[in-house]
Amino acid sequence: MNKNHYCIIMAGGLGSRFWPVSRNSKPKQFLDILGTGKTFIQNTFDRFARIMPVENIIVVTSVQYKSLVEEQLPQLKKEHLLLEPYRRNTAPCMAYATYKLLSENPDASVVVTPSDHLIMNDDLFAETIKNAMDYADSNDVLITLGIKPNRAETAYGYIQMNKNSALSINGNVSYNVKTFTEKPSEELAEVFVNSGEFLWNSGIFIWNIKTIQKELEAHQSEIAILFGEGSGLYNTPGEKPFINKVYEECKSISIDYGIMEKTEKAVVYPASFGWSDIGTWESLYGFHKKDQKGNLVKCNETLLRDVTDSVVISDGEEKLIVVSGLDNFMVVNTPDMMVVCPRDESSLKTLFAELPIKGLGKYQ
Repeated sequence: MNKNHYCIIMAGGLGSRFWPVSRNSKPKQFLDILGTGKTFIQNTFDRFARIMPVENIIVVTSVQYKSLVEEQLPQLKKEHLLLEPYRRNTAPCMAYATYKLLSENPDASVVVTPSDHLIMNDDLFAETIKNAMDYADSNDVLITLGIKPNRAETAYGYIQMNKNSALSINGNVSYNVKTFTEKPSEELAEVFVNSGEFLWNSGIFIWNIKTIQKELEAHQSEIAILFGEGSGLYNTPGEKPFINKVYEECKSISIDYGIMEKTEKAVVYPASFGWSDIGTWESLYGFHKKDQKGNLVKCNETLLRDVTDSVVISDGEEKLIVVSGLDNFMVVNTPDMMVVCPRDESSLKTLFAELPIKGLGKYQ
């Protein structure tokens, strides 16, 4: 294993699209939604522990999830649990880890990854990450992994490859990035997929630490200055009060918009290791096997009559779930609540947003 290879796991998201199973107090990344016996963040950690030294894995999360990370990842190095006092999106999250790592190992190359994605082929994933990191060691590039699309998905961002500007990453043809597009309409997604020029944006990035520092300074100078001022404080008792102050002043912006859409060094590496962000109940429905009537059922016991194309899940104590006469609905039972609504993201989103208005914010 290369001692200069590091992983930054971003684990601060709320995961509200998996409500009511996912809550603000315990979001998606800390749950075993797929039924693998491990949570998303545990699977992510184990995946990268195969690729680099365990002590080189860094987790950045909200301060409110400190105990959850410590409980689920006891092998994580204490100094590598980075706690954000406020949510400021992914660019500040990545900048915090970058400047802390600069003080620890200025020769590092890093892979930055979400904590809650599904990878089907771990061997091919490991090979892809190693290839990209080896290339990033000695090249001034920002690599993003692009997933070959198999459908016109509107829930993902897209990356357009510049087919006239190719390069080789350990024999794998990659391309300079032409454009980034956030979640397109269905019509536009069809155009993208049919063109053969677009890949899904996985949200996984690889670069060496000096290159990302330069790009931060060039495109997000305010963030670079804020975190750069702590060069003598990282890994000291002064780090926590310094970070608290930085996050009070730091703007909220994503890596994609803040860096990747502005840099001239973006390279997309096409990959096909079986990827999904499993970001919604709908994506979970698409992933799992259904019964003969098109229902996704995850319960101890059920009695279903005239139920079709629906999601029926019980995450609470053992009980019989009885449902009759529903088509294209969601029935989700938890220990303290039950949600029954049409099986579409907008319905769930509307209900979730209405909770605090009705004085029910404790259920978010």
